Amino acid sequence: MTPVQKLVGMVLLILVLMAVSAGAAWQVQDWRMGKQVAEQAALHKDDLSLISAAAAKQYRDETDKRLTLEKTLDGQDQQHTKELSDVQRNQARLRDQLATANVRLSVLLAEDSASGCDVPTAPGAAGVVHAVRRAQLDPAHAQRIIAITDDGDNGLIALRACQAYVRTITSRAKN
Repeated sequence: MTPVQKLVGMVLLILVLMAVSAGAAWQVQDWRMGKQVAEQAALHKDDLSLISAAAAKQYRDETDKRLTLEKTLDGQDQQHTKELSDVQRNQARLRDQLATANVRLSVLLAEDSASGCDVPTAPGAAGVVHAVRRAQLDPAHAQRIIAITDDGDNGLIALRACQAYVRTITSRAKN
């Protein structure tokens, strides 16, 4: 063998040994990194499961709060609806009684200071109470007065319903 061949063989041998050692080092690093990546993945998985459990609990809590609020509001709505229907039924009955003249609206008259007597001047079925003088209203006027009070009653019921709704929502929002 010639010295050049020996030199080339030596260079090839060194290159092969370098490649083998680099491959072995690469393999060892791969094993180490694989182990670290697996450990990090396990930790990440545990963290994700804890976060998911916390989010699920918070979602359940918020859903329970929402359902409780909806149930409370539904109960209040039913109560106010019943109250409104009762008032409307009473108003309709009063309007019917006014229309059929079963009931007549009257107003107090100012006391007649000239006569000084609280006894009615005309005999009749005015009743037993003599101290108060009244005048009956025309049925058309009575109907208009009842319509005005109906609107006022309906408005007050709606206002109470709105106030109860706002109170319930704000008290739930604070919790």
